[in-house]
Amino acid sequence: MAKNAKNEAVSGKKKSPREDAPAVRGTGNGGGPVEISQEEFLNALNVDLAHEFAAVILYRTYASQVQGQWRMELRQFFEAEIPDELGHAQILADKIVSLGGTPTAVPAPVKPAGDAKDMLRNALEDEIETIGRYVLRRKQAEALGLYGLAVNFDDLIRDESNHRDEIQLLLRRRDTG
Repeated sequence: MAKNAKNEAVSGKKKSPREDAPAVRGTGNGGGPVEISQEEFLNALNVDLAHEFAAVILYRTYASQVQGQWRMELRQFFEAEIPDELGHAQILADKIVSLGGTPTAVPAPVKPAGDAKDMLRNALEDEIETIGRYVLRRKQAEALGLYGLAVNFDDLIRDESNHRDEIQLLLRRRDTG
């Protein structure tokens, strides 16, 4: 008899696959632990959600504040990022609720910027940090048996990597143009 079947027969309560999921030891990309409890994972998802909310605020604020010869192009770029970040926030908030948690309503701190180049550097730094967190979170989701969420993180990693690449191109153009 399988472990879940024995538990159900004794307790009368069906356990979800994630409750019996084995922990994976080791570290993820960026040095964070892959082994994680569901409560720690929910807390980590809320950190990710707070950063997505901060990204929305950052991009909206930067779009309004950007000045100089690149104003129109950068304003459009920053504004175009907002729907992606809101979509990421939706995925995270919905998953937090489905796992029994409560989504945060408090954003992470937003970095102020003095000029367009600082705005791009701050956005690039945030995207790189987010990619690292999401690579780790993907491994943690898989370790907890949350395979669908692991696939969602693949999509989020792709989106954030594309954002990173676009910002790097914009910075290079500013340096040469």
